[in-house]
Amino acid sequence: MGSGTDAASEAATRRAPRQRWIIAEPHTAEADSLARSARLPQVLAELLVSRGIAQPEDAFRFLNPDADHLHDPLHMLGMEAAVARIERAISAREPILLYGDYDVDGTTAVVLLKTAIEMLGGEVRFHVPHRIREGYGMQSSVLEAAHADGVRLVITVDTGMRAFAEAETAKRLGLDLIITDHHLLDVHDKVPVALAILNPNQPGCAYPEKALCGAAIAFKLAQALLRRHDPVRTREKILPSFLKMAAIATIADAVPLRGENRTIAALGLRELRRPVGVGLRALFAAAALDPASKQLTSFDVAFRLAPRINAAGRMDVASEVIELFTTRDLGRAQELAGKLERLNRERRDTESFALRTIEERIAGDGDLAAERLLVLDGEGWHRGVIGILASRVVERTAKPALVICVEDGVAHGSGRSVDGFPLLDAIETCSDLFTRYGGHAFAVGFALPAAALPELKKRLSSYASERLAAREPERLLHIHAELPLDRITPVLAGWLRKLEPLGHGNPEPMFVARNVRLLTSVRVMKDRHVRLDLTQQVAGSGARTGNVGSMRAVGWDMAFRASQLGLTEGSCIDLAFRIRENDHPDFGGLEVEIAGIEPASA
Repeated sequence: MGSGTDAASEAATRRAPRQRWIIAEPHTAEADSLARSARLPQVLAELLVSRGIAQPEDAFRFLNPDADHLHDPLHMLGMEAAVARIERAISAREPILLYGDYDVDGTTAVVLLKTAIEMLGGEVRFHVPHRIREGYGMQSSVLEAAHADGVRLVITVDTGMRAFAEAETAKRLGLDLIITDHHLLDVHDKVPVALAILNPNQPGCAYPEKALCGAAIAFKLAQALLRRHDPVRTREKILPSFLKMAAIATIADAVPLRGENRTIAALGLRELRRPVGVGLRALFAAAALDPASKQLTSFDVAFRLAPRINAAGRMDVASEVIELFTTRDLGRAQELAGKLERLNRERRDTESFALRTIEERIAGDGDLAAERLLVLDGEGWHRGVIGILASRVVERTAKPALVICVEDGVAHGSGRSVDGFPLLDAIETCSDLFTRYGGHAFAVGFALPAAALPELKKRLSSYASERLAAREPERLLHIHAELPLDRITPVLAGWLRKLEPLGHGNPEPMFVARNVRLLTSVRVMKDRHVRLDLTQQVAGSGARTGNVGSMRAVGWDMAFRASQLGLTEGSCIDLAFRIRENDHPDFGGLEVEIAGIEPASA
């Protein structure tokens, strides 16, 4: 093992919280039965059963998403009324205002509805709020301006369920309001006054898929509108194209990729392999993605496409995303995609600078590092990235964290949490300090006078110390199944690809292999990463009697861990890993990506 591990990286690793493996209980009998009846590999059957899929017909449906799996949009409460009002507006040539949001979900939802209504001859205007100047949600001033400009129908997308005052403004002005939103309601919450509300989570709605994102609800409204006019063309030509936008939003918004969401994401990914619009092609080029040469995955959408779309809302004006996806001018599309690429680089640079500052502050302040809940504030941090920063701090420390930027005497904050510590409950104990706040167990947002920050830190420190006193920070690694390395074959990898699209609710399989032996010494890359050549030891009559095959492994940021364990040629370990297919022309093929290393269990 080399001794050149970067000192800063090593120090950070030493401070990192310990990793704890949580290995799922096997469902041996159910998996055996499913594997036999559906003719599936045993490990795939185990993964399906762990997802609640134990019958052959359910497994076939899950592994083979089809357009027939999409639900009838008219099952959604409010859909009939919404479609009828939009058709009246189109017939009367009334301008329709779409009121969106500045993230991927909100902007793609506007694109979907704008395209559908204009295909039917309607006149569409849209408003996407500026994250910094306007913040989230509807503004009465925008409704008043739209009314003065002749608008009589407003449709929200990905927003509106808490716009009670704005709904009253619309009613006073004589605006018909259709709310399309997916945000959850508390049990006792009322809904705003509106002509129609499309939200599967509202009381009385029998729509079977409750976890649709905002753009998927817009997609269902577009589906209902378009099929009334030409059901065959809608099914065969239009909806497949619309699924591209719906899939991007569904994956980016991290809704569970099960049920209808899985269908939308899977079919949309399939269609994204054939991008037609100049805007989508320009975005692919900016992201260095070639769908003709590489099969797109949910990872590509979540970490290559979505950040570039989101960068507009975080760093500048989100309305340009809508222009990108609706323009037919190739030059303008390339210009807009190039701007998104620049904004995304700016977002990354801004985030990296602030994160370095945060890490240095934690490293240099023992009292801060010892806090159970980290509250970090700074001047000049961009408000559009503080949520991402909070997530990064949680990833690195396994502690709940609030990241706060201070501007003109006002502190704007965003927080993320860990399992078992409801963050909204924590900040509600300080409700008297905030000018606004909201969120849920894992994520919150708020604002308060900067002068109140010391009191906020004091109260939250006391609250977290009391509730997390007996709990040491730790990273939980959820392992789904045991899989010896000698059972990893191209055929099995092909079967596991059928689990795509992967994401929230349908996680990428994490495996464990026991008693794995190093065939060679550890190779260190860039002082941080490692490459290992491994073989699976097999047992004979009561003792290990040999090895089967070999497998390459790569471990990102695993150099210190390998050094810590003293790994050398012949070392025996237990390995947590994901399966990867390396497409490098010289050393491509199957390999494993290391997620954790432990000494071999006895």
